[in-house]
Amino acid sequence: MMFIVIHQATELWLKLVTFETRLAMRHIAADDLGPAFKALARVARIQHVLIESWQVLSTMTPTDYLTFRSLFGSASGLQSSQYREIEFLLGRRSIRYVDMFDGDNRARLENTLAAASLYDEALLLLERRGLLVSVDRDWSSEHEPSDEVTDAWLAVYLDPARHWDLYELAEKLVDVEHAFSRWRYEHYQTVHRIIGSKPGSGGTSGLGYLKRALDFVFFPELWAVRTRL
Repeated sequence: MMFIVIHQATELWLKLVTFETRLAMRHIAADDLGPAFKALARVARIQHVLIESWQVLSTMTPTDYLTFRSLFGSASGLQSSQYREIEFLLGRRSIRYVDMFDGDNRARLENTLAAASLYDEALLLLERRGLLVSVDRDWSSEHEPSDEVTDAWLAVYLDPARHWDLYELAEKLVDVEHAFSRWRYEHYQTVHRIIGSKPGSGGTSGLGYLKRALDFVFFPELWAVRTRL
C-alpha cells in the first residue's frame, strides 16, 4: 500500500512540475521574468516534497519489498512518461527514451524534444540581451557545454546590479537543479538500501542506472561559472 500510494502521489506532483516548468518557459520567452521566478520556485519546493517521499519509502525493508516484487512483471519506473518529459524539459534529451512509449505519451515526448528546453529559453534570453552571439542548434539534442555561454553567465554574475533579473534567473535554475540532484540521490540511496546492487524492476540495471544519472548536469555553465568567479 505504501509503495503504491507514494508512486501515485509522485505522478501527481510530476504533473504539477511539468505544468510549472512549461509556465516558466513561456514567461521567459516573453521576457516576463517575475512570474517565471515564481513558477521555478514552486518547482524547487515540489522537488523537496518528492525528496521527503523517499524518506517514507526507505522505511521499507528488503524483506518487505520481496513480499510483492515478483508482482511487477515488466513494470519499471522508466515507464513514467511524466518523469521523462521533465528531463526533456530541463535538457536531458535522447530519442531512444521516446521509443519506450506510444500513443499520446509518445506524441507529447516527441513534441517536447522538438522544442527548446527550459535552459534553451534562458540562453535565448541571454542572446536577446546581447550577451550571446547566437543560440542555434538542434533542439532534440542535448546542450553541449560552451565557453561562450559560461562567459555570458560570468558577465551576469560579475555585475548583478546591471543584470539583476538574469542573475535571479540563474539562481532559480540552480535551485531547480540542486533540488533535482538531491531527489535523484535519495532515489539512489533508497534503492541501494532496499535491493542493493540487484537488477532493477522491468529488467533495468537498477543501481547502476541511477548512479549514472547522478552525474548528469542540466545547466553546466551555471556550475562552471562558480569556478571562474
